[in-house]
Amino acid sequence: MATKSANVIARVEPEIKERAEAIFSQIGIPASTAINMFYRQVILQRGLPFRPGVSVQRPLSRDEMSDEEFNARMEEGYRQTMTDQAEPADEYFDRLIQRINVAIHE
Repeated sequence: MATKSANVIARVEPEIKERAEAIFSQIGIPASTAINMFYRQVILQRGLPFRPGVSVQRPLSRDEMSDEEFNARMEEGYRQTMTDQAEPADEYFDRLIQRINVAIHE
């Protein structure tokens, strides 16, 4: 007996679709299978299978950067300092501590 299926129509940004489908291709599954897997996880978890939020990308260490990227970042920092676009260190650390406290209490 054939399994019935239903169509899902969704609007997705073209770049997002292309990037996701490239990953699906790398792992050998069509987009329809990935969507089916997502739906099944929603059912199993009785909600989204991930916690929605904005991930904070950790800064790259010097070892993870190319010389060109490191030099570009240093030049940008120097330019900001010379044009008074840099943030005073005490203000930066106050803001950083606030962000850490918010993250701890979430």
